[in-house]
Amino acid sequence: MAAQQTEYRLLTVNTVPERAKRLIGRVIADVQDRYAIVHVGNVERIEDVKDAVERERPDVLFTASMWTPEQAKEIVNIAQGVLPNLKTFSVPQGLQANEGPDAVVAYIKENLPHLLDS
Repeated sequence: MAAQQTEYRLLTVNTVPERAKRLIGRVIADVQDRYAIVHVGNVERIEDVKDAVERERPDVLFTASMWTPEQAKEIVNIAQGVLPNLKTFSVPQGLQANEGPDAVVAYIKENLPHLLDS
């Protein structure tokens, strides 16, 4: 029997919630043998990040590729202001637009072990 997995609560910050749910669903399905991830919600606006982090108490926060590096940093700073030990991950700006959803899923999966196991 496999060891009990730590469950990670994931909050995404993406202006297209359906896309966030679809892409994260793919990631969760692909890594379920290694990680138990629950997508607890999505935030569409930077000004809603603080309330969402306070409400959902996520373990991990992802910013999507539509945010500039400056906006992603602002989102992370707001979130970590609420939960200082929150693990965060920012998808590089333009990855979805330039390379498509498969590239986003691959990028997240490639970086997930380092993020979650650190």
